[in-house]
Amino acid sequence: MLKKRGSGILLHITSLPSIHGIGDLGPAAYRFADFLAASKQSYWQVLPLNPTNPACGNSPYSSTSAFAGNPLLISPELLAAQGLLTDKDMPPVPDFPGNRCDFDSVIAYKGKLFQAAFKHFKEQTVLKEEYKAFCTAHADWLNGFAVFQVLRDHFKGEMWGNWKKKFRNKEAKDISEIKKDARDEIEFVKFLQFVFFKQWFALKRYCNDRGINIIGDIPIYVSYDSADVWAHESLFKLDTKKEPEFMAGVPPDYFSATGQLWGNPVYNWEAVKATGFKWWIRRMEHNLALFDIVRIDHFRGLVAYWEVPKGETTAVNGKWVEAPVHDFFNALLEHFHHKLPVIAEDLGIITEDVKKVQQHFKFPGMKILVFAFGEDNPFHPYLPHSYDKNWVVYTGTHDNNTVRGWFDKEASPDEKRRLFRYFGRELTADQINWDLIRLALMSVADLTVFPLQDIIGLGIEGRMNTPSVPTGNWSWRFKQDQVTQQITDRLAEMTWVYGRI
Repeated sequence: MLKKRGSGILLHITSLPSIHGIGDLGPAAYRFADFLAASKQSYWQVLPLNPTNPACGNSPYSSTSAFAGNPLLISPELLAAQGLLTDKDMPPVPDFPGNRCDFDSVIAYKGKLFQAAFKHFKEQTVLKEEYKAFCTAHADWLNGFAVFQVLRDHFKGEMWGNWKKKFRNKEAKDISEIKKDARDEIEFVKFLQFVFFKQWFALKRYCNDRGINIIGDIPIYVSYDSADVWAHESLFKLDTKKEPEFMAGVPPDYFSATGQLWGNPVYNWEAVKATGFKWWIRRMEHNLALFDIVRIDHFRGLVAYWEVPKGETTAVNGKWVEAPVHDFFNALLEHFHHKLPVIAEDLGIITEDVKKVQQHFKFPGMKILVFAFGEDNPFHPYLPHSYDKNWVVYTGTHDNNTVRGWFDKEASPDEKRRLFRYFGRELTADQINWDLIRLALMSVADLTVFPLQDIIGLGIEGRMNTPSVPTGNWSWRFKQDQVTQQITDRLAEMTWVYGRI
């Protein structure tokens, strides 16, 4: 799949238009798939689909589960089509902003819809057998996740390390009692997961039938406050209080004098390896069912990771620790019969050991065009003439400004001078997005991906995320009229001209 020329668009589900305050898996998702097909695109890249948490800024990279889907992405229209919502169940839609997600309001609004849908589900029999089959197929993670969510609600969102000891330790007698006493609440959690995955796989089939492959995203780390760490604590470096003994992050660099301290627990790789990498294999299996290709976020952490002792407030006093990367990927390759469609997120300062692993396993890495002009170096690795075929080229990612925003607000006079010199002419702000899109499309790299914000030419107002800024992220949405026929035709023609159909 990754060995032929293709092109795609990066757009998270939450960024789709919807009257319900957040993008979802309903009609707008199908319209976007139609746009991808009409513009001759072969890929739709999304961010992680896992549940988000307002306490973590609603980041899709901080979740209570590495397996569960985000119920906020469930479409009310599709629930109604299944007979799970009636007109009487639909309250007046709040006056949601059209270009942003108001997560708190959406959570309250959709919560009422979901309770009504669950009530109808319990009263009918049409979906019951399908629901039972889903629960059986996903029992290895779903049962624990449902209990975890119910306990988390019972303890009013407290991290599991602060729960009563009997629940923190998952004592069998007490967990059995919870399953009995909170049966309805547990079934509600499972019901939402059933609906989410039913809607997701219907959308994925629709895309695949139109020649569109889905690229998904796996953050290598999971949140401490998650069902995964609670259920599999031996796979992580926790202390006697079941708190992270070490935290994940990255060391100080040119961009940050104190590094980045993410707070996720790091893996106990000896314990993970002793299981035959069972949890990771199951995680990859799950994601390769959801997606056609998986991008592994912070790939270098699978080669060697930066661990910072508990109690530190910055990432300065950490150290590099090697991971059993060859054993890990060999186990995955054996399990998947040597077919592992993976993209390595290899951005930032990448050392030779990481490059060697990537080359050994032939995983394509990433090239970001807005990074290519930061120094006066004709051999800069992000300049297109330095690429070979096994790369994925982006104008930018969800963590960058848009091309227009970068050009207007961030690019220095020297960067612009180098950019103009590379093109052999001066470029204008109103066309800079298409100039860089063309530059990527004409490169030898097998795959090009563009954030939708760059396709429709948005400036800084279209930025999805600013790393290290805790609030105001992940909320951008586009409006349907921003994707015009002119844009569709232009992208289709350029995709054809550069042999990416």
